[in-house]
Amino acid sequence: MNDKLNIRLKIIRVIFLSLMITLVGRLFYLQISTGEDFIKASQRNAFREIYTQPVRGLILDQVGRPVVSNKSTLIVTVNTRFLENTEDKGASVITRLSNILNISETDIKDRLTPCGTKNAKRPPICWSGSLFQPIPIAKDVSNSIALEIMEQRTLYPGVSAELIAIRDIPKPFGVNMAHIIGYVGPVTDTEINKQKQEGVASDDIGLQNNDAIGRSGVERFYDTWLRGKPGVKVVAVDKAANIKGVVSDTDPESGKYVVLNIDAKLQSLVEEQLAGAIERARSKDYVGESGAAVVVDVNNGNILAMATYPSYDPKIWLGGISNKEFESLSDPKSGIPLISRATQGLFAPASIYKVITASAAAENGFDLQDIYQCPPQLEIGTRVFRNYESLGFGAITMQRAIEVSCDTVFYDIANTLWLKDGGLNPVANPIDAVEKMSFAFGLGSKTGIDLPEEVKGRVGGRIFKKDFWDKNHEIWCERAEKGYPEVEVQDPGRASLLQKFAKENCTEGMRFRAGDAVNISIGQGDTVVTPLQMAMAYAAIANGGTVYEPRVVKAIMNADGSVAERIEPKVKSKLPISAETLAYLQKSLKSTTVSGTGAPPFIGFPLSKIPVATKTGTGEVLGKQSTSWFASYAPADNPQYAIVLMVAQGGTGSGTSAPSVRRIYEELFGIRGGVIDPATSILKGGSPTYSLPKIRLDGLPDYPEIDELFDPSPSPSPSVTAKSASAR
Repeated sequence: MNDKLNIRLKIIRVIFLSLMITLVGRLFYLQISTGEDFIKASQRNAFREIYTQPVRGLILDQVGRPVVSNKSTLIVTVNTRFLENTEDKGASVITRLSNILNISETDIKDRLTPCGTKNAKRPPICWSGSLFQPIPIAKDVSNSIALEIMEQRTLYPGVSAELIAIRDIPKPFGVNMAHIIGYVGPVTDTEINKQKQEGVASDDIGLQNNDAIGRSGVERFYDTWLRGKPGVKVVAVDKAANIKGVVSDTDPESGKYVVLNIDAKLQSLVEEQLAGAIERARSKDYVGESGAAVVVDVNNGNILAMATYPSYDPKIWLGGISNKEFESLSDPKSGIPLISRATQGLFAPASIYKVITASAAAENGFDLQDIYQCPPQLEIGTRVFRNYESLGFGAITMQRAIEVSCDTVFYDIANTLWLKDGGLNPVANPIDAVEKMSFAFGLGSKTGIDLPEEVKGRVGGRIFKKDFWDKNHEIWCERAEKGYPEVEVQDPGRASLLQKFAKENCTEGMRFRAGDAVNISIGQGDTVVTPLQMAMAYAAIANGGTVYEPRVVKAIMNADGSVAERIEPKVKSKLPISAETLAYLQKSLKSTTVSGTGAPPFIGFPLSKIPVATKTGTGEVLGKQSTSWFASYAPADNPQYAIVLMVAQGGTGSGTSAPSVRRIYEELFGIRGGVIDPATSILKGGSPTYSLPKIRLDGLPDYPEIDELFDPSPSPSPSVTAKSASAR
């Protein structure tokens, strides 16, 4: 018995010892290893942070005119902590608010419901901020309604009316600028979660759930400057989440001012003239579906104006956009006005591309002083390539070929260069002169403009053919074998043709043929560009060979007028052409306006005093009407501005686009009926200003038209009815 008892006692001692070791280990883990986490959790339970949104910075044009500003508005807010302490949990208060604000009770409840909880609507309808701060439920409240709420505190416990600043778009001179300025919108859960994973700098509060951030244009690209820093109030709370006191309170830091190179008055004119070109095309029975215009300072790459068609009213974003409105901006039937044709539209450049082919020829063995043949058509391989309208000019100089835009001269140059590279059996390292010159001019890559929306386009040379074949040859080979049964049901002939193309592309699609080279030489075929790319290319010819990265913004300024950051010009590349080649191009483009395709629209223009360098383009697109292009810079002898304007399905460059470009030059130089008066220039002082705007003591920009164009402190109108809001 004693032995059995001893054994039992030993087992009990082992079990007890094991339990003690486990308990001590657990206590060590809780107190030492994770003690800091529990302390932090305890602190989070004891303190809450309430964020106050800063006033977003202004966006000013080059002389200080606000193109995006802020205006004052009355909002009504509800502190749900007060409602929870009422007898009916705030039901009667919500009913009274519904009646006085003319907002449904359901709408108010949706606004007060925290995001992520049961039955919560999607942001920005639900509340994504702290539950310890008042929640906005209505904006643009009239003075009388706000006063009634504030005077009857007993009927509206926890309800308040306050004056806040919200985004506004003043539109000086009726300017649009929708694709340049962009818009703001609420931060998303995805962005908040990404921030949690990546973390933020120690001196940065980071994005908060109820922040509004830039979503496109300058608002997005320069968001961190414009947004400012929120204020932080730290409050102590008890276990019941009642606020017991304020621990600390930091004021918000307003966003900085972004100063553009864009001139609002010039921008308004360019938008007007682009619309005029569209109407001109339509009056001649062209579709005139879309277009773009760019005005750039050739000496630094600054964008002075940039318009796109179709566009939309940028005010549509203020206060939140409906699903129906957003769908209309993305609707192909309306031309997808959300897309900027200047930076995102891709078009065949047509004959304005010929300066690139001429440059490639000059740097690869062709003598620009030679005589070239310009027949009406040229047979290359088994195909016949014709001039525009099948015109021929006989034996001409390269300058004359540029002036009259002779296609066959450039066809022959491209074919000769292609043969030099080995033709269908290319040498080990083909020169691909035209393709590589295109890259040097900035095509096939993004310009680097300080806007978030830009595409790089495409240069349709040997590199493109190989890459395209690598991505598609498996599909082509599959179709070559199986055909197109889904097409054959409706159109057997088309199905047969598609299968034939698939068979050819399966085995031969990577080959760079003579026809490819010929098409590229006149800006047709697989090459597509943005109007901005061509504007920067012509600016490079004008300034002596420097391809700049275009800049929309000139500087970042503080509200006290000091400079936070100056945006300096940035060189993207240098043209790999000789000074002689560059001078020849400049001379040829200048003479095009006197005795070439650019002459008719400039009849009566004082070219002897302000010469203009021009090049027309009429792009052919399969199944569509021609694309109208007009590229230019002036004064040709001392260049300041480059202007490119195009209209898709708009006809000829000379007939559709050029008249609008001429009108812009007249306003830039102050030309009135052949008389030049710089004092009447559309630009203040007659030229772009490199100085920064002056900021008044009250933090507002100072410029001549301030009383006419901008009311610095508008008051809410008593006649305005309340609208639901989330104060974003």
